[in-house]
Amino acid sequence: MKILVTGFEAFNQEVINPSGEIIKALAEAFGENLCILKLPVEFKRAGELLEEAIMRLQPDITLSFGQAGKRECITIERVAINVDDAKIPDNIGYQPIDTTISGIGPAAYFTTLPLREMLQCLSENEIEAKISNSAGTYVCNHVMYQALHLAETRFPNMKAGFIHVPYMKEQAEGKENVPYMELTEMIKAAEIIIRYLGKQAS
Repeated sequence: MKILVTGFEAFNQEVINPSGEIIKALAEAFGENLCILKLPVEFKRAGELLEEAIMRLQPDITLSFGQAGKRECITIERVAINVDDAKIPDNIGYQPIDTTISGIGPAAYFTTLPLREMLQCLSENEIEAKISNSAGTYVCNHVMYQALHLAETRFPNMKAGFIHVPYMKEQAEGKENVPYMELTEMIKAAEIIIRYLGKQAS
């Protein structure tokens, strides 16, 4: 059983991205039992690198993490929509507006990971989490849609999904009324979910 986990580099003038720190910690915790990929915050390149990794590794599960700075807790995404619509440019200055991700894909894909069960696992470990019905229209949504589209069209045995995490405490400092979560708590949540998915797939 093979799990591919992705996170992102920093973006929007931040110097750190908690999703990138999470996958770094997961690599240390799970070693060779986990495939780790750090993605650029670039619409086109992130999708290309994700596809290359899935083609090469053919994982049973692809789970992506990304930062959603205004959220208060871990949010497990239910759906990805077939549109790129960026309020801010990506890290190379590309800012798509009302742009279709896939000309042959449906309007949306639902995650194929067990949302409620994952949520229950986190709750049992006293980690605050919710289900989200919108992954947005930025690079996170693009990556989630891309993974599910590949699962639907080329890798039918692969499950895929996306989890958003809040700012780390260090990022919230100097910002007014911005929620955050300790990085150690986010890493703990990620480890719990990986272990749960691994048991279910084995």
